[in-house]
Amino acid sequence: MPDPAEQQNANSNLRLADAIREVKNAAADREDVVVELREAQKMRLELLAAELAPIFTDVPADAGFDFAISSGTQPRLWIDAVSHVTMGRDRRTYRFLRDTRLGRVVLAESNDIKPVADQVTRYIAERIVERQRMIDGDVEPILVSTKPAEPQIEASAEQPSRWRSFLAGLMLVLAGAAVGLVATAALLWDKLAALGFSF
Repeated sequence: MPDPAEQQNANSNLRLADAIREVKNAAADREDVVVELREAQKMRLELLAAELAPIFTDVPADAGFDFAISSGTQPRLWIDAVSHVTMGRDRRTYRFLRDTRLGRVVLAESNDIKPVADQVTRYIAERIVERQRMIDGDVEPILVSTKPAEPQIEASAEQPSRWRSFLAGLMLVLAGAAVGLVATAALLWDKLAALGFSF
C-alpha cells in the first residue's frame, strides 16, 4: 500500500512540473510574438531600403554613408553615423532620426514610405553638397571685412574680454574659497577655541 505522504509529494511535484511547463510555453509564445514584430519592422525597413536603392547606388563610395539595416531589439536603417530610420512605437510609423550634440532630432515621421524616402534623399543631397563645399574650401567667413586693419582691431578688442572672463572666474573661485573657510570656521568654532585659536 502506497504511503499517503509520498503520494501527496508526487502529486505536488507533478503540479509543479505542469506549472513550469505552462510558464515555459507562455514565454515561448511571447518570444515568438516579439520575434514576429521584429521581423515585421525589419521587413518594413527593407521596403524603404528598396525604395531608396537607386539613390544609394548614385552616392559616391567615399561620401561617408552607411546604408545598412542593423538587427537587434530595434532594427534600424542606417544612413550615416548620426542618422537612421527606425519604426515608431506602433510598429507602422517610419521615423527618420538624427543624433546631434543637443539630442536626437526627428527629421521626418510618417506611416507612408514616400515622405520619409524623400526626406532621406534630401538629407543625402545636403550632406553631399556640404562635403563638396568643404573639399573645395568654399567656406563662408564668420566676419566679413572690407579693410585689412579691422580684424586686428577686433582681435585686440577680443583679448581684454578673454582676460576679463579669466579674472572674473578667478575671483569667483577665490570668493568661493573664502566663503568655504568662513563656513568651516563657524562649524568648528568650539574645536578651534579649544585648540587656542582666538578670533
